[in-house]
Amino acid sequence: MTDPLRILGIETSCDETAAAIVLRHPDGRGEIVSDVVLSQLDEHSAYGGVVPEIAARAHVEALDTLIEEALARANLSLADVDAIAATAGPGLIGGLLVGLMTAKAMARAADKPLYAVNHLEGHALTARLTDGLSFPYLMLLVSGGHTQLILVRGVGDYQRWGTTIDDALGEAFDKTAKLLGLPYPGGPAVERAALSGDADRFSFPRPLVGEARLDFSFSGLKTAVRQTATGLQPLKTQDVSDICASFQKAVSRTLKDRIGRGLQRFRDLYPAIEKPSLVVAGGVAANKVLRQTLHDLCAANNFTFVAPPMRLCTDNAAMIAWAGLERLAEGLPADDLATAPRSRWPLDPEAAAKIGSGKRGVKA
Repeated sequence: MTDPLRILGIETSCDETAAAIVLRHPDGRGEIVSDVVLSQLDEHSAYGGVVPEIAARAHVEALDTLIEEALARANLSLADVDAIAATAGPGLIGGLLVGLMTAKAMARAADKPLYAVNHLEGHALTARLTDGLSFPYLMLLVSGGHTQLILVRGVGDYQRWGTTIDDALGEAFDKTAKLLGLPYPGGPAVERAALSGDADRFSFPRPLVGEARLDFSFSGLKTAVRQTATGLQPLKTQDVSDICASFQKAVSRTLKDRIGRGLQRFRDLYPAIEKPSLVVAGGVAANKVLRQTLHDLCAANNFTFVAPPMRLCTDNAAMIAWAGLERLAEGLPADDLATAPRSRWPLDPEAAAKIGSGKRGVKA
């Protein structure tokens, strides 16, 4: 019997330092043997967002220890792995440098192939690790830095159908929380406040709803929230809860329209697939209201809704390792040790750039 492929994954693109060991069995099944993540939440919370310089220093201090821990939990040495994969972009350049340079040094010292992984590809392929999905499928990536609807046709074969033309959805949640005086990270804080709110009190805009293109826009919604909050000063606790609930409702209705059109486009393109899949990934996928909206939308359109476990929806090294394994299994060439990190790296190189789409860093 052929031994499984083993790979060490490293993730340092933003404010989580992570290392993992993942296997790919001969039958294509994936197995996470170890998965270590160190959050920098406490380091950044006082600033209301991620500070790149602080993030990079924290990666330097923690990464070696996390790699040792990931190998120890897997009962492996560096000599036992078949390759090393590290996030090479997109993300904060300082953090990317830490992870990629560490991976290069280890690959050179241990004579192992290096796979410089696109962070977005890690998200795109995670559902194949967790649910064994076959190509093609549709993916909604919703995070602090990205809001994209992507057709996943194969390893390295992606077509972007829609993206944000201004703020990413996670950024809109964080900025809404900040202007309402809620703590960082903003997404969970807005969701908690919304639990006791009246979602019908305020009628916030639903940008691009009804348009044929599949892009997203959240800047106008954020502006409406700010104007409403300013008009109600001083804000009472119930005002904050009602604003949060109304904001979530507007986002939910916006996603229902945008993604609903994407599902129909997929149906038109692949009529022979009886029950296709929509995969959701990214930190915003933790929001229960939005997850339920997408679940119901898929049920109504005879799609399978796939949401990997939350620890694999947010930044992690297991998805980076798996993306490297997919390339290794396909026989794709490893990357040169001269490969440089990239702060911006679109999955679909043919897609037109959108002004202001998805920035990460200190929140304005």
